[in-house]
Amino acid sequence: MNKKQYDEKRKSLLAEAKALLDKNDVKGFNAKKAEIESLDSQYETQATAQANLSVLENHAPKAPAIVIDTPAATGETKPIDMFGSMEYRKAFMNYCKTGERSSKLQFRNAAESTSTTDAGAVIPSTIVQEVIKELKSYGQVYNLVRKLAIKGGVTVPILSLKPVANWIEENTSGDAQKVSLSTNVSFSYYTLECKVAASLVADVTTLDLFEQTIVSVIVEAMTKALDIGVVKGSGAGSMTGITVDSRIPANHVITLKPSEFIKWEAWKKKVFAKLPMAYKGGAVFLMASGTFEGYIDGMVDTVGQPVGRVNYGISNGPANTFGGKQVVEVEDDVINNFDDAVAGDVVAIYGNLSNYAINSNMQMTMYRYIDHNTNQYVDKALLIADGKVLDPNAFIVVKKGTDA
Repeated sequence: MNKKQYDEKRKSLLAEAKALLDKNDVKGFNAKKAEIESLDSQYETQATAQANLSVLENHAPKAPAIVIDTPAATGETKPIDMFGSMEYRKAFMNYCKTGERSSKLQFRNAAESTSTTDAGAVIPSTIVQEVIKELKSYGQVYNLVRKLAIKGGVTVPILSLKPVANWIEENTSGDAQKVSLSTNVSFSYYTLECKVAASLVADVTTLDLFEQTIVSVIVEAMTKALDIGVVKGSGAGSMTGITVDSRIPANHVITLKPSEFIKWEAWKKKVFAKLPMAYKGGAVFLMASGTFEGYIDGMVDTVGQPVGRVNYGISNGPANTFGGKQVVEVEDDVINNFDDAVAGDVVAIYGNLSNYAINSNMQMTMYRYIDHNTNQYVDKALLIADGKVLDPNAFIVVKKGTDA
């Protein structure tokens, strides 16, 4: 079954399924749906096999692109990722530098419905894996949040069960209490984009240097975007940040005047005390480096004891804590520095970041187009992702007030 036959057959089945659904024939629709899914699976299996065959045919005998591993015990076959082969990586580098699409890049569409030649090339697996590693190493905020990989548009229910124990008399019983799943979070399909000008890589002639250049540029841009998204993403075509989420309880949004910001007593009463006990385990502070260094690090309590301790130990670096909680320093464009903030700006977040989730399969795709204004080729990396607060009760948002 070729691509044209598959498309025609699938289109016909979809029309039949729609007709059944219009007639409210749910049973018939489900049967037709199963038939469509079976057709998709059959075509995907066939197309994948054809793609692997194409790679083998185009590869030198001593350097096979696909290695088949057949364990003696199970008899299973496990093909190695074709996008990680040296030949594909070289073809990808040539595509990004010249825009020329090698035959080695054509098989990416074999198991997909895309058939046009301008769909772009899949980033080689070696580059994608390196980006993921760098994000976890350098994205301070990204590293602490929860990562999900579920389909977009799926509603995730959040359990809301707060039973009350009642005293009862002999021969009596209390009321049964119902589990509520009325609260939910739904993740959407949002696209994170990173563009790299062709001139940036035009002089890069070796594969390793090319991949290092692409990785460093994508890491810097996407790490910054993800960190900012967690904190203050608008939610309109992008992640919904903690400070923007309207579900954060009103009593969890705290305003500290400049005169209070430097006082231990104010932090304990207005910030530490407001976070429910259940969320204090694993809670951290997010604040700009200048805020911690200029105000928290030198703070003392009522008897003169320092409350912001910086210990240098076997980790070969500072371990910043405030009130026994870790302080994660971020750049000023993620959270405003207290000195530069105006009244109403967020200057710190306190809470357990595992209650924020980024949903993405971390699969990025590279596209190329011509910017006619500059007469340059532009390479564009895309990442589908969304992020939302799972439990708004887990965060305290601290804003700058005014003494006036």
